[in-house]
Amino acid sequence: MKTPSAQRMLIAFTAIAALAASLPGCVPLVVGGAVAGAGMVATDRRSSGAQLDDQAIELRAAARVSQIANDNMNVTVVSYNRQVLLVGTVGSEADKQRVGNEIQRLENVRAVVNEVTVGPGSSLADRSNDTYLTGKVKASLLDAKDIFANSFKVVTERSVVYIMGIATRREADRASDVARGVSGVAKVVRVLDLVTDADLANAQRSGGVSAPITPAPVQDAGPGATSSSSRVPLPPMAPLPQGNVAPAPASNGVVTSPVR
Repeated sequence: MKTPSAQRMLIAFTAIAALAASLPGCVPLVVGGAVAGAGMVATDRRSSGAQLDDQAIELRAAARVSQIANDNMNVTVVSYNRQVLLVGTVGSEADKQRVGNEIQRLENVRAVVNEVTVGPGSSLADRSNDTYLTGKVKASLLDAKDIFANSFKVVTERSVVYIMGIATRREADRASDVARGVSGVAKVVRVLDLVTDADLANAQRSGGVSAPITPAPVQDAGPGATSSSSRVPLPPMAPLPQGNVAPAPASNGVVTSPVR
């Protein structure tokens, strides 16, 4: 007999699958992830509820952007811990603002980091290079023995590497150093929820964080770094389900770090 929790998870997965099946076949949007499986739920620092919400946000975003898209709109949407990163290109500043506003209105979205640029779309060579750089950065994070590579999600757009995840300040700085060390990376942008070592230790012992985490301020990841102008104030939201690590709802840290 299924427990209420198992039934809830099954219903959520079924709903996401149904939503994915209903999307149009041709959408000028790239969705940032795949439906979370049992292994992902078990190893990810996000709560299982946050993982399911991230998948639903990406699918709803695909449907919404397909409704407002034009020939010059090519947007990638990635949601991590209910914080949404937008990258890609649009034809005008008005289109950039419209996409950001539409995604911000989606259910469970707590912040939008709008890094979309106004200009021509990426070439095939650009996209191939971005895929290559993403693979190189991921491999380099795996090779680094002093951090957990699975704590980070890596997205690359025109040689700019975006690092998303839930991490300590040391892990964030180390991951930034690793990414900047990859040849061809033009810039590193961190979109992270920062937690403390104590938070992670408590989560491992108890299976969840019992109190909201106060995020540490995100600092420049390298000399000459400048703060991103894409910060978006967080909207009011209901308490999130407890999981491996609670999100950091109080602030939205985004730092742009030039390669040394």
